[in-house]
Amino acid sequence: MTQHDNGYRCLWSIALVPLHSLNGAIFQHDELDLKRKNHFVRIDQTSRNMELKAMDANPNGGGDMKKSASSRFQVARVDTKENQGKENGADVQSKPNNQRKKSFEFRMKSHDLPKIEIGAKSASSEGPLSIGPESPNATTFSLSGDSLRSRSSVDGYNKTHCVMNTMEALPCVDHYRNVFSATGGGNLKARPTLAELHEERDDEEIRANKKEPVKIYDGISQGSPNHTDNIQIVSAVRFGWIQGVLIRCVLNIFGVMLFIRLSWVVGNAGILQASIIVLLSGVVTTITAISMTAICTNGEVKGGGAYYMISRSLGPECGGAIGLIFSVANTVAVAMYIVGFAETVRDILVRYDCLMIDEINDIRIIGSITVAILLAIALVGMDWEARAQVILLGLLILAIINYFIGLFIPPTNKQMSQGFFGIKGEILEINLHSGYEQGESFFSVFSVFFPAATGILAGANISGDLKDASKSIPKGTFLAILITTLVYLFMAIFLGASVQREANGIILASVTEVVNVSGMVGPSTTTPGLGASVAGADPVFTERDYSYTREFVGNCSLVSHGCKYGLLHSYQAVEMVAAWGPLVLAGIFSATLSSALASLMSAPKVFQALCKDKIFPFLVYFGVGYGPSDSPRRAFILCFFIAFGFQMIADLNLIAPLISNFFLMSYALINFSCFDASIARSPGWRPSFRFYNKWLSFCGSILCIVVMFIINWITALITFGCVGSLFLYIHHRKPDVNWGSSTQAHVYRNVLQSALKLIRTGEHIKNFRPQILVLSGEPDTRPALVDFCTHITKKMGLMVCGNIIIGGQSENLRKLQTEAPYTYFRKRHIKSFYSATTAPSLQLGAQSLMQNVGVGKFRPNLLILGFKSKWQTDRPETVQQYLGIIHDAFDLKYGVGILRVKEGFGLDIETNTTVFDTNLGDDGSDDESPRETNNGILNQVSRSEQQSKEVTEDEEERDDNDEERDVEKSLTPKKKGGGDEKSKPTMLRPQLTELDEEDHGDKSVEPQANNPLLLKKLNTQVLKTMNKFRNKEQGTIDVWWLFDDGGLTLLLPYILTTKAIWRGCRLRVFAAGTKSGDLGYEQRQLATLLAKFRIDCKDMTVLPEINKKPSEESVKLFNSYLSKWRLEKGETKEKFPWKTTDDELELVKEKTQRQIRLRELLLERSSSASLIVMTLPMPRKGTCAAGLYMCWIDTLTRDMPPILLVRGNQESVLTFYS
Repeated sequence: MTQHDNGYRCLWSIALVPLHSLNGAIFQHDELDLKRKNHFVRIDQTSRNMELKAMDANPNGGGDMKKSASSRFQVARVDTKENQGKENGADVQSKPNNQRKKSFEFRMKSHDLPKIEIGAKSASSEGPLSIGPESPNATTFSLSGDSLRSRSSVDGYNKTHCVMNTMEALPCVDHYRNVFSATGGGNLKARPTLAELHEERDDEEIRANKKEPVKIYDGISQGSPNHTDNIQIVSAVRFGWIQGVLIRCVLNIFGVMLFIRLSWVVGNAGILQASIIVLLSGVVTTITAISMTAICTNGEVKGGGAYYMISRSLGPECGGAIGLIFSVANTVAVAMYIVGFAETVRDILVRYDCLMIDEINDIRIIGSITVAILLAIALVGMDWEARAQVILLGLLILAIINYFIGLFIPPTNKQMSQGFFGIKGEILEINLHSGYEQGESFFSVFSVFFPAATGILAGANISGDLKDASKSIPKGTFLAILITTLVYLFMAIFLGASVQREANGIILASVTEVVNVSGMVGPSTTTPGLGASVAGADPVFTERDYSYTREFVGNCSLVSHGCKYGLLHSYQAVEMVAAWGPLVLAGIFSATLSSALASLMSAPKVFQALCKDKIFPFLVYFGVGYGPSDSPRRAFILCFFIAFGFQMIADLNLIAPLISNFFLMSYALINFSCFDASIARSPGWRPSFRFYNKWLSFCGSILCIVVMFIINWITALITFGCVGSLFLYIHHRKPDVNWGSSTQAHVYRNVLQSALKLIRTGEHIKNFRPQILVLSGEPDTRPALVDFCTHITKKMGLMVCGNIIIGGQSENLRKLQTEAPYTYFRKRHIKSFYSATTAPSLQLGAQSLMQNVGVGKFRPNLLILGFKSKWQTDRPETVQQYLGIIHDAFDLKYGVGILRVKEGFGLDIETNTTVFDTNLGDDGSDDESPRETNNGILNQVSRSEQQSKEVTEDEEERDDNDEERDVEKSLTPKKKGGGDEKSKPTMLRPQLTELDEEDHGDKSVEPQANNPLLLKKLNTQVLKTMNKFRNKEQGTIDVWWLFDDGGLTLLLPYILTTKAIWRGCRLRVFAAGTKSGDLGYEQRQLATLLAKFRIDCKDMTVLPEINKKPSEESVKLFNSYLSKWRLEKGETKEKFPWKTTDDELELVKEKTQRQIRLRELLLERSSSASLIVMTLPMPRKGTCAAGLYMCWIDTLTRDMPPILLVRGNQESVLTFYS
């Protein structure tokens, strides 16, 4: 007895499924499955049984599990729940013990194999089992986040087995889908993360940590007891390329022009120029269609049509501007088509003398009723609208055929009186050239005709309702352009060859009719040759005296009111030529109403897409959709009122030029989008449509702009003004969107090319810019330090915030990969980069940053550190490392700056406490070593900044939205309930400064931390400290330029005075004098030097007293600080390198006295300054220990206003040469 016959009997199936197609949805025997855009497939029990029989038909399936090396197919074994209980029941008792044991061991080995859930979808319960990927009976494997593993149940693993025991996922379309897209959803499969594949974690732990969202449909959870197989999902209507694109484009392109204005165009422009107008419109639309096709085939196109394509290509600025204007243009087009329809109805009323009021007001009344009816049809839904379009297209085709048939039917007397003589060579010759009416020209006629060409976007505008927009839009649009262009050309030629420009409409009376009339009224008194006149009525022309010749019919002087017929004067020329006039009327109605309906459907769809992107926040209200098709009812209502207002103009020739420029601008940007994406050379630009050319698109864009100005330069300027204003508004708002536009590709490409170009350019003093690497740690913990450096580099140089994380890489991955600093930069309007590194010590981390941060010429040249305020109590090793960082910086030819603010830099205040948010989210709780965030206090700061009334504006920086905000008046934390966000409870926790990160000992929270008064005081203090350098400063910036370091000590304060925050401060320069020099001469020399450097400074002081000895009290105070840093008996320099010896003290005695004396002078002259910038003492290697150097720095900066000690790299940064 074989294993196949034992208790663990398995059903084997040879599933020939290509590996590349193992990306289908999960099918489960006893559950519903979600397949392609929320369509539920209920598995038929009958078809399932048929498939089981088909699989049972392979008795040797269990013994053949091999796959050839060259095969592309996967062999899988599947257990079924239906037969498992039966097989494990009766059959197992008849097995020998050894076979039962073997089966048990086999099951245990198979327990860890991945589970393949398999099911079938069948259109019928009969027929062989198909293995094709598109077959209704196709068997599909699941490749969800764990590839061949199922996320549904761990217990099910002992029921299903597969030869591929791996967590790897095969390629699947869901892996590359945007989860936030309209077609996405919560049921998308995801590839395993890098951590799941790479980390040493148990498979069950990985599955347990996966948070699978509960799929709920119509309020019923799939996993709930109430879940049944009878759930019906109403799917949205989707159209193919014929119904969705071709029909819409054809109807829209024909629109109002084909039957109502084409005759007028031919009458004015003649056959040749009319053909040029049609072909020029065709060229513009064809080039635009080629560009649009390239964009459409470069990925899935969502709802929004032209707006979607332009915004995703050129960014939200261009896309938002043109999207709003394009929506308005489509809405105005509705009014244009309705006016064309109303004109036709009005002419019928005139013909039968049935006017309601007058000709103009009748158009308005008919148009108002029509637009209301179209709104009702649009609100019913896309399905009904599409059905109506098919009926209208049928009427339109019949009307066109009816016209061509009428050309070959002999004309009646009435037709000849109105200018139609059939196809005649003489008429063709006369109408071949132009004959413009007064006030008309080629471009004025072109501006009236061109809106017909705007119909090419009718299909693209409903791209969100197409089954496959990338294929439907190109196919339908190109075919529509070809068909409509040919029809327009043939109709224009035949109209020009058969109808005169002008006709008087006189119908000749027979002699019998004249005699009868004369006998009734008496003898004729008419002038000979003019026929009979009846009681003063219009002259009667008889067939005896006249005939229907071109000369007679074209003589407008024979009628008192002038000619009212012919190509120039009658908009119903096509109807007059047709075999049956009423059918042409039906065609006019179908063309105008279908175009109006298509535009009324397109405009709200585009507008809805614009609103959903939240480019204009005040328009979000109109983006709400209703029903399965996401119908924009509010946008429909808005478009209705706009169309209603414009149709009240009641003149088609006035409305058409208004929208021509708007559509031309849209076409220009579509072409430019294709050109821009091509020259950006982004790897993501891979359109499957290959028959495009970037230069052709560029020429199409230029052609559209030229035509705009030729049609009407005033309207073109207005259009550019509207687009430009909207562009600037969106650019000012900076919407938080990232669409991967070609603008981003251009930025990267330009930066890369510029960086490479700079490498080949030598350094020059005039182009020196301070490029700062600031050791800020996490930037939000030292906002004052970051703000100060920002004032130096803003719009001038590079700034990088460096964070040294003490420890290894593996335990600090989240900190290394976090994007939180850039979020903080955006909130505080800081232009900076962020770089983090891990290292076993602070000095090694600083070395890593200084050596590796930057690229090419974009590398820091100035290192700025915060002063180590706890140097007396900290471990000596960290103090030694602090000095080592300064030495390393000088070795790498960095300038060095040390900033000290007595209040601290923000959250590293002297109390060694900070305020943190205790409501940590999932990310915080899941982190094994969570970062102690300061969201609580930062939220208060953010609210403070938003409530700030006084905003510091820099005239040179207004276009960058980087104004510095004054928060001095709003330092008190906001009360609960006073804002959009509720105040979160806060608590005190210890804060480790960056330079203290090696202290990993646990620090208990001080008992007084729970004191609410202390908490309030601390919050206020932190707020003041964090915003120390964000308020306008007044007073002086004192520059103590003691030694020539290349000019950096002088350049930095000058740069600060050019910024908005420090503009109210004046420079004061203090310089050291010689021991026996002429004070006046030295001061004049200093003034001359500053003048040569073009640095405006009125207050300069030379201080010869710097070289005097300090007071005994100051010396004693200095010695008290130095006492613990002096080498004692029994200690060696090798063991305590941070301590100084007596020999070293004697060697630098004069230098030490100078630092003490400088402190006295600082207290005397600069204690009230807003900022002090002083030359940093130079620590010479081997002669200045860390303790002694920190004593120097502390002596100079203690209890001072904000002070920056800076030292250049002894290379010139200032020059007086031009």
